[in-house]
Amino acid sequence: MSRIGRQPITIPTGVEVTAEGSHVTVTGPRGTLERGLHPDMRIVIDDGVLRVERPSDERQHRALHGLTRTLVANMVEGVTNGYERRLEIVGVGYRAALKGSDLELALGFSHPVTFPAPEGVEFEVPAPNRISVRGIDKEQVGQVAADIRKIRKPEPYKGKGVRYEGEHVRKKAGKAAKGGK
Repeated sequence: MSRIGRQPITIPTGVEVTAEGSHVTVTGPRGTLERGLHPDMRIVIDDGVLRVERPSDERQHRALHGLTRTLVANMVEGVTNGYERRLEIVGVGYRAALKGSDLELALGFSHPVTFPAPEGVEFEVPAPNRISVRGIDKEQVGQVAADIRKIRKPEPYKGKGVRYEGEHVRKKAGKAAKGGK
């Protein structure tokens, strides 16, 4: 039995979960999330507790059991508390600013890069070198943060670029550090 898949999900007050076949809808104080799940997985809701059941012990069903439970748990967590990813910008002259709901980044290119806010995601810039990405869908928040980081990844010689908060960037020794002959 999957250790993650068999754990029940407690549904907080103010959150409504409806499962119609393989389609799950979760509504809470922050919004509504919908997702289609694998048709073999069953969602059972009783007395404010949600459980995911699998039809057999086949390899694929065992793999899908924990995945399905985690996806539904992330949906419940998202509509109650939401998700946030923080990014740091390192480099002289590198900075971020909000232009309406869009993010404008100066990352050493000849032009500022404008990153439009997708539906369901909002940006916050508490400092010129810090970005906060917020939303209710964990997958979408993580993907938007990864796309922002992809614009200028941290380079290994000076460490300049956009990185996740607390991310460690291994630095390489440059040509001068190799030693003379």
